[in-house]
Amino acid sequence: MYRALTRDIEVCVEPYYLEEQSDPDDSRYVWGYRIVIANHSKMSVRLTHRYWHITDQNGQVDEVSGPGVIGEQPRLRPGDTYEYSSGCPLDTPSGMMFGHYRMETDDGDEFDVAIPAFSLDAPGMQRILN
Repeated sequence: MYRALTRDIEVCVEPYYLEEQSDPDDSRYVWGYRIVIANHSKMSVRLTHRYWHITDQNGQVDEVSGPGVIGEQPRLRPGDTYEYSSGCPLDTPSGMMFGHYRMETDDGDEFDVAIPAFSLDAPGMQRILN
């Protein structure tokens, strides 16, 4: 599990490889990831936008942004959590993702909440550390 905390908003990510949707012979590798966002602050916030920076093992970068997540713009009161799952296909057996969510308070204050960097590694991959 990967975690980041920004202004008392915690984002936890748990990636997992989707073998049944992957086809290594066709250079298709697919991961799912579960996100839990917890509001530990004293203010309500709404998730209005998302931004993802996705890099495959060849250094190819894909940036994804848009309103909300999975078609929703959830509002989290103090103490609330919001959970969703999504996925990411790559042409290589490993990569990494990170990003941020744009949050807005009831007073209209906007700020970015970090999504921690996490690795996407197909099972059986040998990791090489520099």
